[in-house]
Amino acid sequence: MERARIAVAGASGLIGGALARSLTADGHQVVRLVRRAARGGDEVCWDPEGRYVDTSGLAGCDAVVNLAGAGVGNRRWTDAYKARIRAGRVLGTAALAEAIASLDDRPRVFVNGSAIGYYGETGDRVVDESAPAGSGFLPKLCVEWEAAAAPAREAGVRTAFVRTGLVVSSKGGAWARLFPLFKAGLGGRMGDGRQYWSYVSLHDEVAAIRHLIDTDGLSGPFNVTAPNPLTNREITEAMGRVLHRPTFFTVPAPALRTVLGEMAGDVLGSARVVPTRLLESGFTFAFPDIEGALRAA
Repeated sequence: MERARIAVAGASGLIGGALARSLTADGHQVVRLVRRAARGGDEVCWDPEGRYVDTSGLAGCDAVVNLAGAGVGNRRWTDAYKARIRAGRVLGTAALAEAIASLDDRPRVFVNGSAIGYYGETGDRVVDESAPAGSGFLPKLCVEWEAAAAPAREAGVRTAFVRTGLVVSSKGGAWARLFPLFKAGLGGRMGDGRQYWSYVSLHDEVAAIRHLIDTDGLSGPFNVTAPNPLTNREITEAMGRVLHRPTFFTVPAPALRTVLGEMAGDVLGSARVVPTRLLESGFTFAFPDIEGALRAA
């Protein structure tokens, strides 16, 4: 792709920050959406919960990427925190989609965040983008999150959704909490370990988003997960091999429910999700296996 101007919401987060660095390194101009007054031409003021975006800052953008929202795994799911999770994603997406639709010179693509939480509990069943939404807080959230992008799509802007799995990184997300435990020799399976975890390396996550930006004709949902999801037990064993540490410990399901509350269902639940549409579009994973993803992290 030729040098482009790309707006990124959520550029201070794990994925958004990595994306911004990758784009900047390749000579693209990154415009960051910030929740304060803009301090220059590379910032745009917005208030996601208030559904406000300074549209003048989006003028001339070739693409808009929305990865904003409070971390799902950052704290226990109280009613107040669930409301915050929803507001940042649903209202923020609506604000950006409406802002994009209002422009005379619209970006050619809108890439919006989503998650494999869309599918809910899948057990041993393999699911791809053709599967329906599951039930519960996360599936309902993802349905609303994606629906909020409708104004941009209806205005003729190519719109793609990144249904992200568990991002393997030592710098943020769930794995940032796992690495220290395993390095200390305190790691182990969670519950019975039979639940599937659909993971993706941070490198491949960023590469997939850039692939969706660059490739004309790609729209709708794309699962961004490595091609072969593994069980928690298999991932635990891989962590032990890569870090050269024992993995004797087990966290019983009741203990997880006590500590994490409703969020424990996401940790103990099984999501065997595959990236069918991403692979069909010609994307190649740099780290398709868990050991490679762990070593890259």
